[in-house]
Amino acid sequence: MTTSFEEIYARVASMSKKRLVVAWGVDDHSIVAAAEAIKKNLVEVTLVGNQQIIKKVCDAKKIDFSIFHVVDISDDVSAANMAVSLINQGEGDMLMKGLCSTDKYMRAILNKEKGLLPPKTVLSHVSLLFHPAYHKLILMSDIAVIPAPDLSQKIAMVGYLVDIARKLGIEKPKVAALAATEQMLTGMQACVDAAILAKMAERGQIRNCILDGPLSLDIAVSKEAAKIKKVNSEVAGDADCLLFPNIESGNMFYKANAILCKDARLAAIVTGAKAPAVLSSRGDSIDTKLNSIALAALMTRPF
Repeated sequence: MTTSFEEIYARVASMSKKRLVVAWGVDDHSIVAAAEAIKKNLVEVTLVGNQQIIKKVCDAKKIDFSIFHVVDISDDVSAANMAVSLINQGEGDMLMKGLCSTDKYMRAILNKEKGLLPPKTVLSHVSLLFHPAYHKLILMSDIAVIPAPDLSQKIAMVGYLVDIARKLGIEKPKVAALAATEQMLTGMQACVDAAILAKMAERGQIRNCILDGPLSLDIAVSKEAAKIKKVNSEVAGDADCLLFPNIESGNMFYKANAILCKDARLAAIVTGAKAPAVLSSRGDSIDTKLNSIALAALMTRPF
């Protein structure tokens, strides 16, 4: 079982080298993270963006400009579209958001004619968290793509969580379908969906995981809380995966850890597209962007 990002780096470095394409890769965080990924032998990098700006950042950060392939593009929208085009042309294996906004980045990925989304596929988002107060890594979904997932989307999200967990060496991950309470409140859609998902998993309609819900967040990650609240569950206090009921709850949890817990380490990718796509916040640290590159490289597969 993977227990650190350093283990992920080592696994990726042992694989055939992947090609990363950065959409509007003109900011220092993205460029430094990409340079570190090259240094760690994780990827080759193409930066799509204004070449003059990229050179200035490289000079300021004392990075050798020649380690990158650069496609000179003057604006962020064109850069996002070009980055997606390079993936479709087989010139890259994985995508990364640079300084462009999430809506412009996602618009390029979701373009019906020129994007990266296969027909009838749910696009979602998975984050990976190593937190010093928890005994193992946690996978989370969805904090950035689906605002209010319905039941069918949640089923797809569970599938992505389980797929990535298994790639990380967790043979049968424990999935907590979260709600504001562990009580079965029929007036709260998150509780209803969680209960249905748990029953589906029990009957084998959702495979390769142990899924329980509804569970409140404290019960999912604290055996003591589960004991106090008298919740008997294999998942309680030992969750590998957190399925959030909506984007607000997931996004706030992610950012609270990113900003308030300096020892927490994070990664974030988009799943369901033809190629893995790094989707971290523009304000995320260099470490988070580097971790995300490594996680995306681990998930890269032929398409």
